[in-house]
Amino acid sequence: MSLNSSTLLNEENSQGPKRNTECLESPELQTPSSLQDNPLQQLQLASQEVLEKAKKSGRSKCPRCSSSRMFYCYTCFVPVETVPTKEIPTVKLPLKIDIIKHPNETDGKSTAVHAKLLAPDDVTIYKYPCIPEYEEKRHEIALIFPGPNSVSVKDIAFHLQKYAKKGVHGNDDDCSGEPLLKQAKIEPKEENSLNECISSNRSEGARLKKIIFIDSTWNQTNKIITDERLQGLLQIELKTRKTCFWRHQKGKPDTYLSTIEAIYYFLVDYHQEILKENYKGQYDNLLFFFSFMYTLIKNAKCCAGRE
Repeated sequence: MSLNSSTLLNEENSQGPKRNTECLESPELQTPSSLQDNPLQQLQLASQEVLEKAKKSGRSKCPRCSSSRMFYCYTCFVPVETVPTKEIPTVKLPLKIDIIKHPNETDGKSTAVHAKLLAPDDVTIYKYPCIPEYEEKRHEIALIFPGPNSVSVKDIAFHLQKYAKKGVHGNDDDCSGEPLLKQAKIEPKEENSLNECISSNRSEGARLKKIIFIDSTWNQTNKIITDERLQGLLQIELKTRKTCFWRHQKGKPDTYLSTIEAIYYFLVDYHQEILKENYKGQYDNLLFFFSFMYTLIKNAKCCAGRE
């Protein structure tokens, strides 16, 4: 759930003296103790100099709809004119991501747009109720949502294999989809090759290819999660982590993550638990905008004496 940056900056400036603006323009003035309070400081991010320059320039036009925006247009999913696309990092994801956005979720407050801006080839945003049919691809899709039947990231392959065994076959050119009893007699070497192919297809059939996230307040999720098009999908529950989101929902635990945080933490877990690879910051730039705004707002609050 992202941020209408210009609105928030105006609010901060109107509530404090000129030193607020000076503080906002100088994140590097943070003290060592304040840096320790920033849980995002260890991220391996691309240079945010382009965002610093855009902040000083103020709002700019969207190159598509000409609306006045700060940093990016949250309706067209593109950077504004003062933020050249070539200076924005691009993140390649190991799978596709669908984000289902609640129609009442305010565009300017949603961090889902961050994912689309930074991983444009792998992220698609749908506004509910206009969402795809997922039934035929249930064996390769999962939904991030906590619940009594949710499983952990490390158990994804095991549970998807149950769907793969329910009639999901490989390519007929590679392996026959007919029952083995109806096939011609097979020599031992050919049989071994066939068994390896069947095993390979089952493994491929159990591989996660797309993950779905719901972008809404927790009070609005019921309408989407109960949609018949999402029934029967494997549900994944993320490890408990604390949010850094500045628009944290009142009355909710601090473990309720913003959309971009949930996407980021899922990918980190997926990289380690499923791909079995050491994580070296491959997806850190998904928090490129989020971390910048976090620091911006934290500094503003500090300078205003509200922390």
